[in-house]
Amino acid sequence: MEHQEQLGRFVLTWPEGVFPLGQDTLALGRFATVKPGWRVCDLGTGSGVLLLLLAERARPLTLHGVERDPLAAQAARDNLLRNGLEGEIVTGDLREKPFPAGQFDLVVANPPYFPVGAGKSGGPARSETFCTLAELCAAAGYLVKNGGRFALCHRPERLVDVMCALRDHGLEPKRMKLAAHGPDHPPSLLLTEAVKQGRPGLAVE
Repeated sequence: MEHQEQLGRFVLTWPEGVFPLGQDTLALGRFATVKPGWRVCDLGTGSGVLLLLLAERARPLTLHGVERDPLAAQAARDNLLRNGLEGEIVTGDLREKPFPAGQFDLVVANPPYFPVGAGKSGGPARSETFCTLAELCAAAGYLVKNGGRFALCHRPERLVDVMCALRDHGLEPKRMKLAAHGPDHPPSLLLTEAVKQGRPGLAVE
């Protein structure tokens, strides 16, 4: 069974077994800084939804993605092709330096939120079975150029882990936003953007 969603001028489709479109991804697609002409890489791109969301906001972009699941990687390629977007999707492990260092203006990721053994994992797509937060930040720090940006979403309870992992890999947190389901609910989503070799100073939005 194939699923479909309209994203502005683009159409996203994904087959059964590929991680579905969610509100966290939509929020990250709106939050990340992006400008025409930028080179963008999505780590763990899934169906390529973040690439479509960013291309909707700024064109042209040079689009790249890394995805370990062959089914999802092919879905991402199909989505770029179907929507008339050029890009490169690598099937592989983001920890293995799939692209040369320092070539991206923006790296984005909606990673698994839960450490292995946390009791909330819900399987490999939601737990750090194949990539820890530290490994994700190391990959982003390697790929983004000096002055470039890394934007990710995560769980609010892991705020300290996120900030420490970013700094450990040369990524200075510059923007942060917490999102909730409503005014009577506690925050359920953390959005963060860091600049490689940036100066200290965090704006809370």
